Amino acid sequence: TMPLLPCLKKKSPVSLGKSVFQKHNPPVQQNYQALLEMFLKNKQLFTDENFPADISSIGTGSILKKLPRNIHWKRPHALHRNPVFYAANRKQLDLCQGLVGNCWFLAALQALTFHQDILAAVVPQNQGFERKYAGIFHFRFWHFGEWVDVVVDDRLPVNEAGELVFVSSVYKNVFWGALLEKAYAKLYGSYEDLQIGQVSEALVDFTGGVNIRIKLPTAPPDLWDILTRATYSRSLMCCQTQLGAFFPSISLSSIQTTKILKNGLVAGHAYTVTGIRRVTCQYGPENLVRLRNPWGKIEWKGDWSDSSYKWELLSPKEKILLRKKKEDGEFWMSLQDFKIHFVDFVICKLTPDLVSQEDGKKWMYSLKTGRWVKGSTAGGSLGFSKGMFWMNPQYWLNILASEDNKKNLGSCNVVISLMQKHSSKHRNRAPHLFIGFSLYKQEEINRKLPPAFFTQHQPVNKHQVFLDEREVTCDFHLEPGVYVIVPSTLEPHQESEFLLRVFSRKHVLWETLGLCEQTVKCKEIVDRYEGKIWEDFFAKQFEQVSNPEINAVQLQRILNSVSWRHFRSFRLSFSLDACQGILALLDLNASGTLSIQEFRVLWKRLLFYLEVFQKRDASRSGKLDLVELHAAVHETGISLSNEVCNLMAIRYGDPDLKISFESFMCFMLRVEIMGEAFRNLTQDGKGIYLRESE
Repeated sequence: TMPLLPCLKKKSPVSLGKSVFQKHNPPVQQNYQALLEMFLKNKQLFTDENFPADISSIGTGSILKKLPRNIHWKRPHALHRNPVFYAANRKQLDLCQGLVGNCWFLAALQALTFHQDILAAVVPQNQGFERKYAGIFHFRFWHFGEWVDVVVDDRLPVNEAGELVFVSSVYKNVFWGALLEKAYAKLYGSYEDLQIGQVSEALVDFTGGVNIRIKLPTAPPDLWDILTRATYSRSLMCCQTQLGAFFPSISLSSIQTTKILKNGLVAGHAYTVTGIRRVTCQYGPENLVRLRNPWGKIEWKGDWSDSSYKWELLSPKEKILLRKKKEDGEFWMSLQDFKIHFVDFVICKLTPDLVSQEDGKKWMYSLKTGRWVKGSTAGGSLGFSKGMFWMNPQYWLNILASEDNKKNLGSCNVVISLMQKHSSKHRNRAPHLFIGFSLYKQEEINRKLPPAFFTQHQPVNKHQVFLDEREVTCDFHLEPGVYVIVPSTLEPHQESEFLLRVFSRKHVLWETLGLCEQTVKCKEIVDRYEGKIWEDFFAKQFEQVSNPEINAVQLQRILNSVSWRHFRSFRLSFSLDACQGILALLDLNASGTLSIQEFRVLWKRLLFYLEVFQKRDASRSGKLDLVELHAAVHETGISLSNEVCNLMAIRYGDPDLKISFESFMCFMLRVEIMGEAFRNLTQDGKGIYLRESE
């Protein structure tokens, strides 16, 4: 019997008629280094003819109604006395949305700023407005299976007052965000082509990673655990609010025309998830989620908002360090409210670790491009195309048992992603087709499956979802064996190129081409981040204590039981005094112990300080002198005066004013926490007023 029509997720009316097949054209490649050297040699500033400083680069449709009367294109030197490309010592969330309704792009970009190594792959740091400046910049994006380098000049559209029309920074002399937005607009045709989009698209474009999407109204019971693992691993997290009676995955046209709800949230809008925290109230623990509106203003007004009475239920220290009484777009809300008021939660990872029950860090990754051609391989879906489904391309997938699968769960985690390619130079001029795929279990490896097979066998994914989105991703727990993936459009005769990606611990993928076969190369992806190892280590340590919290003695035991293999020149150890000092700083709810969450915060900072310390300890003595201490503090992105640094050396150093790693860590934690407290309490940025308890 024929299966029922697949589940259809519709956002908006889309023309599903005939289409003329056009091969996807990759963006024009320009050699950044060669152009930079040529313009430096000629003492000229670069002007990009491929993305000119005129209205054609902005757009030709509805965006024109929003533009100020006179648009000028100016370089940053004409806008500020001291332009800076990227300021590492600035707080991460410093970008604000402009006239383009691209909150989806900006929310993803702000999630990227939490991971400096991933950000550096998109935003090469060795460029700026001083040395080797020639008005040329470049950025890298993952574009349908390959990393592409996009070159732009630095002419930016401004209004008559000299203010940037599109993305800008809170710090008026910082321009990396505006230039990156220009490069992304160039990649997709124009600024107007960024008007409509999904946060999941931008996350993949910045990482080449895999998306995990959770529908919050039907979220799994372990959502807090997923959030926790994602927060403390290398994950980018964003979410979206509901728009109207159903949820089209689009962004807003402009700040002026959007619907701001009574609770302060914006309908149909993307937000960045910037943190989580389990707080201790007088009535017990509460799980909180921190979010940011890409506009840099307009915040949630419910429980745990900046002015909520709920903050009075916390200890003074916890309240000071978590609550910001500023209209900066960032706010806290309870996990329960998060599930009620947001519909989509997207986590993007370099590897699919979060959905995996298996041990080990290695993942295999296969990528294959294909196309649906009318009359040949555009067979449509099972529900629509009756006897034509067999015409679609077929990919054989052999799932192999992995050596890493120590738990021997009997099933392997497999993530399959299908992405359609744009045939138009302009991202929003060609509507997405409805796409999806079917997965079949096979007993043995054969040639291409015949038409009769599909009338007699049910797919593994009985409820296939067809979406008119760029990418459809599903994760499966499959037994080792042979499977067939059949990607298709919803209706037959629809033409497009597509990209198929498969992630698993171990597999082989190949395409059947009539009587011959073509094996797809597998690449190994090893996420260099060792978070998985540390997660297992934490769990074991915390399992050994009867209470899920640890005191200073237990903290000392944990830190001194770590194999500090990076420190070969001397032994790293922590004294009880240092552990008591660390605990006093991080124990926000004044319980005298650290929760696993507070320990994770400590661990993340410890690894960062360790990297900085080693970099600046030139003599490998295990101690920093005053000059090295100043350099190390600067390296962390914190600005301290020489006087404060010297005072800290006297307080934390030995008689020769040299600082060990143990002391450096206590010193940096204190500086960071005091800085955070000051920023949260100050009204004018100059001073603070404290009540006695504070």
